[in-house]
Amino acid sequence: MTTPAAPPRTTTRRPRRRTDGPVRPVRLAPRDLLSLGLLGLRTRRLRAALSALGISIGVATMVVVTGIPASSQRALMDEISALGSDMLRVQPFQGEGAEARLPEESVDMVRRIGPVTGVSAVANTHAEVQRSDLVGGEDFSGAGLSVLAARRDLLDVVGGKVLSGRYFDAADERFPTAVLGHKAAHRLGIGEIPATGPAPEVRIGRAWFTVIGVLHSVPLSSDLDNAVLTGWPAARRLLRFEGNPTVLYVKAHEEHLEDVRRVLPATVFPEQPGQVQVSRPSDALAAKRATRNTFSSLFLGLAGIALLVGGVGVANTMVISVLERRRDIGLRRALGATRGHIRVQFLTESVALSLLGALAGILLGVLAAVGYAAHQHWPVVIPPLPLAGGCLSAVLIGMAAGVYPSLRAARLPPTEALASA
Repeated sequence: MTTPAAPPRTTTRRPRRRTDGPVRPVRLAPRDLLSLGLLGLRTRRLRAALSALGISIGVATMVVVTGIPASSQRALMDEISALGSDMLRVQPFQGEGAEARLPEESVDMVRRIGPVTGVSAVANTHAEVQRSDLVGGEDFSGAGLSVLAARRDLLDVVGGKVLSGRYFDAADERFPTAVLGHKAAHRLGIGEIPATGPAPEVRIGRAWFTVIGVLHSVPLSSDLDNAVLTGWPAARRLLRFEGNPTVLYVKAHEEHLEDVRRVLPATVFPEQPGQVQVSRPSDALAAKRATRNTFSSLFLGLAGIALLVGGVGVANTMVISVLERRRDIGLRRALGATRGHIRVQFLTESVALSLLGALAGILLGVLAAVGYAAHQHWPVVIPPLPLAGGCLSAVLIGMAAGVYPSLRAARLPPTEALASA
């Protein structure tokens, strides 16, 4: 008996995958791309440090040549502002006939003008001052001195400072107290105000006033140096002062100073604006504006030159850095890296190197500018534009400098790149 033959065995073959189509290159993740771009910086730290040094010097130069002049400009602007470049002086027109009298509300009316930042006033009481009542006839020590009623905010507006003692506060201005100008104190024979013990006194009109302070010389208003100041309420009560100011001191924003000057007469004396005279803006304002324009041109010129020098250094550094690594490029190409991988790797490395150099340059430049300004006792001013511009320009120039070498290296055949040692 014969056994039947087994049926033929059938196998199911899977269709073969076609390999004749295009193979998509592997795309690098952003994290892998950053790690690959920083590989050259980590493996060749000395070369990377020297390359970044050239970039940082260029950026630091730009920060220094703009930061130091900016600090110098601010110091100069402060000195010019101290000369009263933002202050106007308002007083009645002094001509033949009766002198016009400013309204009592003129100070409050001027304060309502938008660009005005401060306003104060003094008023001539036409009283006489004497050092002693024991001298018969005229007391020559007080001859030529004026007795002015002053507001509490006077020193803030005119930039005055107390040499000895104190200025009026809310209590002092209501009592018979006086503050002497620099020359008036010398004429009356009064020096330093004692902190303890009895204070010197002067006779104004028929009342005795206690001297509570002596002022430094006031450059913005020399007439205050020869004046004996009393509180505004005390002058009205003791010196028969009616409250009409004689001189207004007005401070306003410099860019609107001419506009404020035009509206002051009608604001101060609406009935008779022609009877009010306003001083013209100080020559210091014109000097300040001219100086600001000159410094602005200087900043642009220095920043442009420093940026050009830094850009040349960045381009030179990145070209050499990329070209000297052609052997590494050939090795990576032989191991399967595509041209796109090579381009992206070196662009990432150039941007990272430029950014690190720019940050180091900003730090060095800021430290140098701050140190020099502090040594010269200038206010420290670091313009933000050079900081952002230096960082951005370094990155852009480093990227531009790395484009051509990376494209050229990516097009090299692996054998030729490996042979170029």
